[in-house]
Amino acid sequence: MKRNTRINLLISLSYSLVLILGMFMGYKFLKDQGYVLEKRTKYADNNPEKVDEILHIINGNYVDDVDTEKLANLPIDSVLHRLDPHSSYLPPTKALALAEDLEGNFEGIGVEYYILKDTLLVTNVVKDGPAWQSGIQKGDKILKVDTMTISGRNLPREKMTGRFKGRRGTSVKLTLLHPGNLLPSTVMVTRGSVRLSSIDAAYMLNPETGYVRISKFGAQTDQDFADAARMLRSRGMRKLVLDLRDNGGGYLMAATGLADQFLPENKLIVYTEGRHEPRTEYFSTGTGEFTREKLAVLINENSASASEIVAGAIQDLKRGVIVGRRSFGKGLVQEQFPFNDGSALNLTIARYYTPSGRSIQKSYRKGFNAYRHEVEDRLNSGELTDDVSANDSLPKATMQVPIPKRFMPGGILPDVFVKLDTSGYNQAYVALLNKKIITDYVLEVLANRYNKAYVEQNLDTFSLNDAEFKDFVRYLQKNKLKLDITQLYNAKSLICNDLKALLFRYHLGDSGYYRAMNANDNVIKQAMANLQ
Repeated sequence: MKRNTRINLLISLSYSLVLILGMFMGYKFLKDQGYVLEKRTKYADNNPEKVDEILHIINGNYVDDVDTEKLANLPIDSVLHRLDPHSSYLPPTKALALAEDLEGNFEGIGVEYYILKDTLLVTNVVKDGPAWQSGIQKGDKILKVDTMTISGRNLPREKMTGRFKGRRGTSVKLTLLHPGNLLPSTVMVTRGSVRLSSIDAAYMLNPETGYVRISKFGAQTDQDFADAARMLRSRGMRKLVLDLRDNGGGYLMAATGLADQFLPENKLIVYTEGRHEPRTEYFSTGTGEFTREKLAVLINENSASASEIVAGAIQDLKRGVIVGRRSFGKGLVQEQFPFNDGSALNLTIARYYTPSGRSIQKSYRKGFNAYRHEVEDRLNSGELTDDVSANDSLPKATMQVPIPKRFMPGGILPDVFVKLDTSGYNQAYVALLNKKIITDYVLEVLANRYNKAYVEQNLDTFSLNDAEFKDFVRYLQKNKLKLDITQLYNAKSLICNDLKALLFRYHLGDSGYYRAMNANDNVIKQAMANLQ
């Protein structure tokens, strides 16, 4: 099954091109902070006892003074939205999913899949997991789960998830069709603990520069990073590009643990403080293994929370260069308060501050909905696409340039700004994303045309030619997707890059995906130029 924090640049986007661009740049991180983007949810368990319990927790723990008497007759979601945009109530299923995601493990069989038309196709098998040990392979089609027929039914994804996950030691019977076989086979898989690394990719950009991408800060992130970085150092790494773009955060201790890897002893990384929380300071221990390598940290408008703690510490302590665009601006710390029914309250208990004393939390005075759309507003204002970005939350005495009035403060401003390149984005490209037709073409056509061995042998030179793009256009016509042909050709470079990246992901995993995406990435190029 797919990890919630994994970046998927080809997910369905919605409604207008402006909103699509904003979402493309990463509203998924809001889910990491407890948001529900699809619609405002009215929870069924708005019973008076639970509301009273929540108000009691707020009185004793919330970061600011609150008049809870004015909140007493409101439903749970309304109570929390009156506080701040990051305090949230999690029903039992969401509380469990968030815990599993951040802990980096879950109980199940360990497969990722994609519903291709009406067929459930295995796109990845977690190494050494139960499915791996049972012989399930990438490319297998799952026809039945236990006695339930899957193929041809167009079942929603959430119904599939519950079929594969389950208590360790329980079994599930899968009916599979292996590629090239005419007859299906049956395999019994015993569910177990599945371990997922929080490192999405780690490879060498050139003989001396390593690259590590982290999409969330989970319980094992600092150890996962150390393992990956040691591997890169063994291959000659003397410089490191740490990619925290679209990283919506996670555990505070994971962020301080990662920052500790780069800093000498006794350096203030971050401190937190709230109405009920005394100032708590987090210092480097001097045990970090990567204090000598030159460092560039990549951020963008969707880098939030724990990502900003790391970027802020590296910037304030002048340990490395920050490259990209202004980060999201989440400087609030949540603590989880569980309830007996499995649900939980994520409540803001403190603010965090960078070593220089910056609170990078952006304003939420205009309300919940305005806060949700603030990144979209940056696009509309030109902040993301102008050649010069806004300054950040540094004290005025240290500012290099004045803040343009149209730009909202908050977040970490990079040392090197790289504007968002929107060339090629048009309605035809958006339609392809909404229909997921690019992914369909990769799995149905390209994955069979180019096998893993070919992709590996041509890793640095692989590209799709004009004939193959025309074949893709014919595929659209065959599937009765009518799009403006001029717009399609204007978006050709984007489409071909997406096709290549998803083909690489299918055969080589996330590392292959990011190799393809990073090959022509201006942020990566600027980072490498500033590590000379």
